[in-house]
Amino acid sequence: MRPRAVIFDIGNVLIEWRPERYFDAMIGPAARRAMFAEIDIHAMMMRIDRGEVFVDVVEDTAARHPRWRKQVLWFHGKWTQIAQPGIPASVRLLRALRSRGVPVFALSNFGRENFPLSEEQFSFLAEFDRRYISGEMRMAKPDPAIYAAVEADCGLDPAALFFTDDRADNIAAAAERGWQTHRFDAPSGLAQALVAKGLLTREEAQ
Repeated sequence: MRPRAVIFDIGNVLIEWRPERYFDAMIGPAARRAMFAEIDIHAMMMRIDRGEVFVDVVEDTAARHPRWRKQVLWFHGKWTQIAQPGIPASVRLLRALRSRGVPVFALSNFGRENFPLSEEQFSFLAEFDRRYISGEMRMAKPDPAIYAAVEADCGLDPAALFFTDDRADNIAAAAERGWQTHRFDAPSGLAQALVAKGLLTREEAQ
């Protein structure tokens, strides 16, 4: 089936999410490795992505790790410096799809308070036809419930949805529901997949 809508993850698909790079630059690789070994950054971010208050989660984590309190607080105070840059080639594909009249959705693990900060920084985050932001929904990938909620809201058959995400677990959960999927590695691979699905021509995908 030719997909009737394309669903983009955001982190590492449209915006780079590599906090290690920021902290390497700020405190050095050795200190960053020590910090990230002591603190479960993924668990902290998942709390935010599931709808807990951004600043409260960051401050709670900082309080539990006083050695790294200053650095942990940067996740809130310096969010737009950490969650960047954008990935221009992916944005071009998003816009090419919209130019072709293909509905484009976002399905992203992102907090309620930090998503608007990134939206202000990256205008393309306002260009989706529908947005499914985990912190607003209070559920997160790869929970099957969030995929079911997308299906119920958009009204499309699962087989008509084409989803790209950089995480294997998120892709697997979508595939189990019958979605068409592409594991994102680079914009070039996504471009090839969109051409193969008949959604863009080779020229449009360049």
